[in-house]
Amino acid sequence: MNHTEDKDIKEQDISPGMVMLLAVATGLIVANLYYAQTLVGPISAATGLSAEAAGLIVTLTQIGYTIGLLFIVPLGDLLENRRLIFTGLLFTSAMLVIAAFSTSAWLFLVAALGIGLGSVAAQIIVPFAAHLSKEATRGHTVGKVVSGLLLGIMLARPVASLVADATNWHVVFGGAALIVLVVALILRARLPERVPVSSITYPALLASLWHLFATTPVLRRRAAYHAGLFGSFSLFWTVTPLMLADPQFHLSQTGIAIFALVGMAGAVASPIAGRLADAGHTLTATAAALALGVIAFALPMLAPESAAMRNVSLGILVVASIVLDMGVAANLVLGQRAIFSLGAHVRSRLNGVYFALFFAGGALGSALGGWMYAAHGWHAALLTGMAFPGLALMYWMTEYAAHTSAQRKPV
Repeated sequence: MNHTEDKDIKEQDISPGMVMLLAVATGLIVANLYYAQTLVGPISAATGLSAEAAGLIVTLTQIGYTIGLLFIVPLGDLLENRRLIFTGLLFTSAMLVIAAFSTSAWLFLVAALGIGLGSVAAQIIVPFAAHLSKEATRGHTVGKVVSGLLLGIMLARPVASLVADATNWHVVFGGAALIVLVVALILRARLPERVPVSSITYPALLASLWHLFATTPVLRRRAAYHAGLFGSFSLFWTVTPLMLADPQFHLSQTGIAIFALVGMAGAVASPIAGRLADAGHTLTATAAALALGVIAFALPMLAPESAAMRNVSLGILVVASIVLDMGVAANLVLGQRAIFSLGAHVRSRLNGVYFALFFAGGALGSALGGWMYAAHGWHAALLTGMAFPGLALMYWMTEYAAHTSAQRKPV
């Protein structure tokens, strides 16, 4: 039996094939959270969900994911990881099947909650990849796996739109159920066992989450940085499709899907950020990532509004989406690299708290962006989006000041 003890010292590094497998797996799993975002209209019509309640389709998925981050992901520090991942994926596949065959609103909403809950298996895989890596290459490994995760996030919306246009929304969820089942079986066969060396009970495990948050400044700081960037990311991808469908651009659903596909080029920043973190440049790289978030919202404000310059404006918006995605991808890796260096025995709990906190920032960004766009227009939404990474960058300055002051002190 292939068994991996809970140690951080390894004779062999994780293989490139295993890194690729984990990257693809996390992308396919986390995509389940985003398929419904572009399909709210047809799902609501088919299940009889009112327009006022249609937002629950996305909201309940995110609620399920947040619950899973806080109550399931920490189990990665307590239970055998491979079995935990496999069980979570079987549950997710079952929920996707229920969603695919739902004919009533309540049944689909229950399935949406379950899809979010089970999809946290992706956040057990990422610490698993860090565990399998040597310290010297951990950032690079996490960067590659997170690249897969981000590609899953970015591809889910356009793929769902294109598949639904060609067939219907039921096929999207049915196909996803089959994909997740295949991923579960492959991971069950390929992953080594990992049994954490821990005697902590589950209640004590959950109680330790607050203790970790209160006593781990790196966790609080990295969560704040990424809450700012992920808030702007959620705002951008909530508001921009609305703008693209408006008369200025008048793009079809397929056109918006293509726009989203182009934007995913920003995911290339993940492995680059991992290498910078491995080389000890996390502080500088973080500033660059946050600055990219600010620049991404400044660019569209410079775009011409005349109909004759429509293609120029669209091109600027494409560049902005790539720049923003680069900042988000880089900062996510930098944050996970930093918290994964704090110890293998708390890695899953740290990851769960980290994701739960910045997902809260994402929820705030999405809700605030939609309201600002409806009430005050495109430019007000852009300024709001710029404020999220802008505030995070101001917070980063306090870390830079402390770092500079520490270097000046005599030894």
